[in-house]
Amino acid sequence: MPPAQHDVVVVGGGPSGAACAYWLAEAGHDVLLLEKKQYPREKTCGDGLTPRSVKQLEDMGLADKLAEHHRFDGLRSIAFGRTLEMRWPAHPDLPDYGYVVTRKDLDHFVAERAVKAGATLWEQSEAVAPVLGGGLVRGASVKRKESGHVVDVRARYVVVADGANSRFGRALGTSRRRDYPLGMAIRGYFESPRHDDPWIESHLDIRDRAGNVLPGYGWIFPVGDGRVNVGIGLLSTFNQWKAVNTTHLMEAFVDYAPESWGISPASSCGPATGGRLPMGMSVGPSVGPTWIVTGDAAGAINPFNGEGIAYAYETGRLAAGVVGDALSSGDGLVLQEYPRLLDERYGLYFKVARAFVRIIGRPELMRLLVSTGMHSKSLMEWVLRIMANLLRPDELGPAEAAYKAVAAIARLAPTTPA
Repeated sequence: MPPAQHDVVVVGGGPSGAACAYWLAEAGHDVLLLEKKQYPREKTCGDGLTPRSVKQLEDMGLADKLAEHHRFDGLRSIAFGRTLEMRWPAHPDLPDYGYVVTRKDLDHFVAERAVKAGATLWEQSEAVAPVLGGGLVRGASVKRKESGHVVDVRARYVVVADGANSRFGRALGTSRRRDYPLGMAIRGYFESPRHDDPWIESHLDIRDRAGNVLPGYGWIFPVGDGRVNVGIGLLSTFNQWKAVNTTHLMEAFVDYAPESWGISPASSCGPATGGRLPMGMSVGPSVGPTWIVTGDAAGAINPFNGEGIAYAYETGRLAAGVVGDALSSGDGLVLQEYPRLLDERYGLYFKVARAFVRIIGRPELMRLLVSTGMHSKSLMEWVLRIMANLLRPDELGPAEAAYKAVAAIARLAPTTPA
């Protein structure tokens, strides 16, 4: 087959890649979106969409698709015998509701939306290596499962959006900062009588089988189709995190979870799956002369709460804007604006988050902070607003004031964590 020519090749059909392809195609550019597997396919994820994610999806014209899935009102936090139910806070730019949508469904309908906007989609097509020309990345060598052939696909720009492991990104020289936090998560599906509960549930006192409280959290997210998504997350800032067997910790959480959910090995829908999550913009460089990195491949996961989908959509959209400007102007140097835009939007917030997770990596401090917070609903509502990145830009409330004070200190701190 002769080499193809496009404006942009997007490597990876997950949230960031599909969103980037949509915004580029919507702007009239010739985009090829590559997805290694065939939709619909499973992905390890908590499946919860916060207001930031919902905003991005609705901006892509997907409000009706979202409405077909389970909507929830806010977060129920449980720890040390206390329970708090907190609605999503009012915000001038974001909705006050979320959805639970399995990645099997979500990624499929976002990719379909990109195709409807004009993008070309190749499924079962893996970008195995960059195509180089004149010392620059000029596309990707793509292995197509249907034919077994490897085809060189050429483009003016390449968007790297192939997820947390990002083999394509590593081939271009990207790497993760080891001094930044890394998350570790595992999840499974269970049948449950509370599959349509109006709250997503977070447990802030997860324990191992010996009863020790660990610096992490467990979740139970109602899917609305007879199942709930159950999982646990742990941070690398815990000095014994490598010694933790996440499968055993997941089993302990299932045993410890409230009986009303009805989750047990007998109600399991299949084996749990897990993975590692690069956080806080820990992967770089985020841009080269003809390529740009987005989503999990850039480490764009919020250290505060492990949320990655919203930032995948946002960075995919941001990259589409920069690449679109480069295409329209004919000036490839425009791509060099991307790191500045990322820093402007996320730099300080993620710096504060990284400092926070270093603190809660110490079990004794985690217990103290959580047990104190659970005695005050107002305080926990402030924490929710900060940790979900739902601070209001138009007013200075208690949460905004608290964040502003902490951020002022973080600004003065060294960029490299201790």
